Amino acid sequence: MLPLLKYIVFDFDGTLVDSLDIIVTGYNQMAEKYRAKTVEPQDIPRLKGMTIPERARYLNFRLYMFPLAALDIYKLYRQSLRRLRFFAGMRELLIGLHEQGFKLGIISTNSEHNIREFLERNGIDFIDDFHCSNNIFGKDKDIRKFLKVNRIKNTEMIYVGDEARDIVACQKNRVPVIWVSWGYDSLENIQRVKPDYMVDHPEEILSCIQAHSS
Repeated sequence: MLPLLKYIVFDFDGTLVDSLDIIVTGYNQMAEKYRAKTVEPQDIPRLKGMTIPERARYLNFRLYMFPLAALDIYKLYRQSLRRLRFFAGMRELLIGLHEQGFKLGIISTNSEHNIREFLERNGIDFIDDFHCSNNIFGKDKDIRKFLKVNRIKNTEMIYVGDEARDIVACQKNRVPVIWVSWGYDSLENIQRVKPDYMVDHPEEILSCIQAHSS
């Protein structure tokens, strides 16, 4: 019998919220500062099919500058919080999981202040834990820390994310992971890393959780 799931943990951007336009706008506003190319609308499908290093090369962006650039982007992001929206069905999913007694967490490279302010504006005040870091390649460490802080086993948590790096980070910690198709990475990218579950609609996430727990 599988251990009882205690925590359902979500990525934020591209999983819970549709922030692509906000992220791209913020990036484009600071691209010149970092001597990088701006993102044009026609670039989006191509970028979704690339790995992060490939995207950096395509945009002439130096990856080691990401922590500084992230601070700039998320400052601009904060100014656009009123435009930010949940993906259809995700707010209702959070409420339903909370009502079923699951603890909920968010692990993200966005700032905790942005995330908390958005959730408060949308009547979500029951997230149990947040772990935010601007280390784009450090999500495996973030997950490991989350497990340690909350004193749970890797089998007692399931992660929901939209990027290949989410899946790889979970696999390094042997945490089951659900990939959502409406985020930042294309199906082609995801098929290389093989998540435990793949969904096209928010209501399927609950079915995956139930299947994993049975």
